[in-house]
Amino acid sequence: MTSADNAQPLEECMEVAVRVARRAGQVIQEAVKHDKCVSTKSTAADLVTETDHQVEELIISTLRDKYPSHRFIGEESSAAGEKCFLTDSPTWIIDPIDGTCNFVHSFPMVAVSIGFAVKKELVFGVIYHCFDETLYTARKGHGAFCNGLRLQVSKEKDVSKALILTEIGAKRDPETLKIFSGNIEKLLKAHAHGIRVIGSSTLALCQVASGAADAYYQFGLHCWDIAAAAIIIREAGGSVVDTSGGPLDLMSRRVVAAGTMEMATYIVQQLQEIDYERDDHQAH
Repeated sequence: MTSADNAQPLEECMEVAVRVARRAGQVIQEAVKHDKCVSTKSTAADLVTETDHQVEELIISTLRDKYPSHRFIGEESSAAGEKCFLTDSPTWIIDPIDGTCNFVHSFPMVAVSIGFAVKKELVFGVIYHCFDETLYTARKGHGAFCNGLRLQVSKEKDVSKALILTEIGAKRDPETLKIFSGNIEKLLKAHAHGIRVIGSSTLALCQVASGAADAYYQFGLHCWDIAAAAIIIREAGGSVVDTSGGPLDLMSRRVVAAGTMEMATYIVQQLQEIDYERDDHQAH
């Protein structure tokens, strides 16, 4: 997929991603009705189920059959020790079940997320909200959509009129929790309308893209939580940056997203850092 490969192959790749995301969503909808075999990964709060593995296998095998030369970064294959870093090759970045803890409890905020990068740059994203059957899509330069309707971010710049979303992250040691609650306290002292934690980074970011929330920040998410959502927010007119205020680093495990750069910059200035090991640490 060189620069000579124009929009047509990308459009086809995105259509394939939409089909496989819907299929994966059907598997998840069915699985939520049954007992779940749950185990943990990095911490007691970092859950994984048999369905996570099953859905990732479905997505990757479908895409690999069609695009054998492409690379894949998947949550469960990375957890199993596969290297997680971007090259210039066309790369699919996949979260089979974003909101695994929600899935385990049948709490209806669960999504399939499929991002696609070429030459280390995000070019499209597909997110399927399994319980809602809501499809979020965006392709670079072509806008962002929810079930075919154009998305537009909030244009709010004033934090005192903002609804802000975040996630807790897998680390629950006393020091991390202190920083986490301190960050929330700062934003509440600035009179933010509210702070929400919905248990799915991907769907929280989609709320920013749709204008239902004004901003989102998190430390501890992964590249597969942000890849598809970042392009959707940008194509809806929003900003996605690093918590330093610099450009988004997909592997840094931290993000601030907002409808306006003013809102993103304000939140960046309030946050105290929570340190997580980079996704691509194995590559060094």
